[in-house]
Amino acid sequence: MTSKPLSGYTLPVFACAAAVGAVHWLRQPQPIATVPVDLIEPPETVKIPIEQVAGIREGMALAVTRSNPGDNLDLTRNTPIWALVEWGQLDQKEPVRLLGGEGIGRQLNLDGKAAIYSYAEQLLQENLKRQLEPGEKIQVTIILPEGRQLAERTSNSAFGVVEGLSLLGTTGISQPLSAPGQLDAYREELQYKASCFECLVFCVGENGLDLAQKLGINPEQLIKTANWLGPLLVAAGVQKVPAILLFGYHGKLIKLAGGIFHTHHHLADGRLEILTAHCAQLGLPTPVLQKVFASITAEAALQYLRKLDAIDGGNWVKPVYSAIASTIDARSQDYIRKHSLADVRVGSVLFDRDRQIIVTSETGTALLSQLC
Repeated sequence: MTSKPLSGYTLPVFACAAAVGAVHWLRQPQPIATVPVDLIEPPETVKIPIEQVAGIREGMALAVTRSNPGDNLDLTRNTPIWALVEWGQLDQKEPVRLLGGEGIGRQLNLDGKAAIYSYAEQLLQENLKRQLEPGEKIQVTIILPEGRQLAERTSNSAFGVVEGLSLLGTTGISQPLSAPGQLDAYREELQYKASCFECLVFCVGENGLDLAQKLGINPEQLIKTANWLGPLLVAAGVQKVPAILLFGYHGKLIKLAGGIFHTHHHLADGRLEILTAHCAQLGLPTPVLQKVFASITAEAALQYLRKLDAIDGGNWVKPVYSAIASTIDARSQDYIRKHSLADVRVGSVLFDRDRQIIVTSETGTALLSQLC
């Protein structure tokens, strides 16, 4: 029997714990094994281990935690998180001032602001304010020593975050979305929903789920697949689901056009090769193909094609991505047929980093009209 995958905690929780541990040292300079962190979402308090804590100089302390995302294929597993905490200066107005140090990404669209998002900000602010006496102020610098290196293995730069990782998420719990045991839970959800609906919508991540609901799709018809698209497409065939709408970021779904049906970056890539091949098939000039192929990310390649259209007055983005979407539909249907002997209609919707829809395939358009 497959054991249930274990959940862990998200990166903001460990950053918060390190900061709390450093404040404890400023109060009483001695080692501390764990600190409590109120997750806020969900509303529960957990104990997080402190790996190391020490004073740097008078009024400044550094504490270290280590990421534990649970049974998840998360590249931040075991990465150290440092929090450098010092008493605030006289001119500091806010009780808690948060700074992003080395390894924390910078948001290009916000003038280089540290990529510390709303949940992380709230988590740190609320937990740290409880540690302060009236009138006390602290400055907290979060550091990810391995953040810059790890960021090279993510698609952060496609979303405008450079030089490090983001402290993001909407909850303190890290759900094991990529662990093998989670696939059984997804299959159970699919089996139940297959008996209720003629069409299901597969969303790779939170962005797809959010955008699909904003378009008016019934949340009960949505299934978050994480990177298990291949096995879940086959499961849909086994369950005789009549139709599937694939709804996701183009940098993920484009892999299906190349026959890659497990989309985790640890296992396979090929995005730029697939995009370049479709550009070549449509007759784009060789210099353009070379530029697309040499792009850092699929998002950068898309932006290059958009810029090319704007400069030359051309229209390459639409036919290129329409061809990709059509290939995704066809290869997905073939994959289902091959592994389950079932015929399932598959359509696709691809969006960019700004969650703007780039293209909807012909089948996707038909399915979307039924869903919204």
